[in-house]
Amino acid sequence: MRGITSIGHVAIKVKDLDASLDFYRERLQFPEMLRLKNEDGSTWLVYLRITDDQYLEIFPGAENDRAPGWNANGVNHMCFIIEDLDATAERIKAAGIKLTAEIKQGLDGNRQAWIEDPDGNRIELMEMHPDCLQFKAIAELRKQRQSA
Repeated sequence: MRGITSIGHVAIKVKDLDASLDFYRERLQFPEMLRLKNEDGSTWLVYLRITDDQYLEIFPGAENDRAPGWNANGVNHMCFIIEDLDATAERIKAAGIKLTAEIKQGLDGNRQAWIEDPDGNRIELMEMHPDCLQFKAIAELRKQRQSA
């Protein structure tokens, strides 16, 4: 759709804000950019930086202890692009985060590993292979645009 240029942020609702901030801000090292407060002074959301124009919004006060299961309606997982998956996986393990699936090659040709946040939100860590299906599809799309 014309006019949409990228994903700006992903917003998640969490049960324990402190545990989520420890996970995302301290362990994954996403810097806190800002907090928005409710009229009573409580935190409405915390805005964390993934890149200069991609963010994670964390809203406290979730009703459930865990995110819906793999087959539930809604967002299935988040995916973070990783430059060096082996080094990142080691850093994540050293930060006390367990890989829920070891590094493997996905059907798209990319290398991936999986983790979960404290609320059970599934996170894919993906190292894009230069010959992956996504890059092939983008090249084909660009080729079609040029010939049109």
